[in-house]
Amino acid sequence: MSAMLLNKEKWPEFVEKLAGKNILAPQADGDAMRFAAVAEGDVPALDYNNTRVPPKGALFPQTETMLKFQAGGEQVEEPQLDRETVVLGLRPCDARAMTIVEKLFKWDIDDPYYVRRRDLSTLVGLVCNEPGMNCFCPSVGGGPASTEGLDLLMTDLGEKYLFEAVTDKGEALLSETRDLMEEADGNVAKEKEKLVSEAEQKIKRTVDTEGVAEGLPGLWDDPLWQKVSASCLGCGTCTYLCPTCHCFDIQDETEGFDARRLRTWDSCMFDEYSLHTSGHNPRPTRKERTRNRISHKYSYYVDKFDVIACVGCGRCTNLCPVNIDIIETIRQVKEAL
Repeated sequence: MSAMLLNKEKWPEFVEKLAGKNILAPQADGDAMRFAAVAEGDVPALDYNNTRVPPKGALFPQTETMLKFQAGGEQVEEPQLDRETVVLGLRPCDARAMTIVEKLFKWDIDDPYYVRRRDLSTLVGLVCNEPGMNCFCPSVGGGPASTEGLDLLMTDLGEKYLFEAVTDKGEALLSETRDLMEEADGNVAKEKEKLVSEAEQKIKRTVDTEGVAEGLPGLWDDPLWQKVSASCLGCGTCTYLCPTCHCFDIQDETEGFDARRLRTWDSCMFDEYSLHTSGHNPRPTRKERTRNRISHKYSYYVDKFDVIACVGCGRCTNLCPVNIDIIETIRQVKEAL
């Protein structure tokens, strides 16, 4: 696979070369960063730590129309998913999260919406030269320069970007922009290796997950869940901003005779999520919902797909309004075990 260098002065030209595609890149949204479509003429900046909302919406939109129909009629219209998308500058943890979620959306029966969007998407990652204060990706199988889930990996070398193709789709995108670039030599590889090593050393937080997957089911009635959930507001921030959370609700909407079926992100931290039609709720309080969230990520998903459904991005800790810390929660799980 190719390795090429792009002078940062040519970055606007690189983005312009991709103008025929749907480009999603980090953009300012108030005081936060989030992925959004790049308008013609705009040049996305990549000097950011990480977005507040993960780019999972590129493949799994927060709200998406599954089909449209006429109330009382037989005609059904399905969405046309045919435009190529380039997700530009996502962090390795977010790309890895997509591979984890894909295990569910391609399990048993393929989810046609997710799979089609992934087929049409090229994921261009950016090495984390400056990991966040609550990042712990190495503890859960990732790293600041992980290529898992990516088609292309970028490294900021100061005056230039290093582009390394990971898949054939990444190679094809490089071919489209090759005239702007120059070949990378062995010295560049050493420079990148040094940057990655320094980035790894900046990650100060860790979590020991050994034995957690096997042990969590035995802690069903442990007092730790009451303690951990005592301050929880049930707001769902931790799940909405998690790149691996994938729960959704499906609803039908009508306006006159026009109707549509849509699905939207949902959260296992909401009271209504597990509420039965009978009125019974098997997770009646935040204690049970917190237990389910942690058990799902660190035990149930591991049992089903052999991978922890957490990539160590730190968003749930960074943005929890009452400062619940997932690393501290897992530490308490280890103590209880």
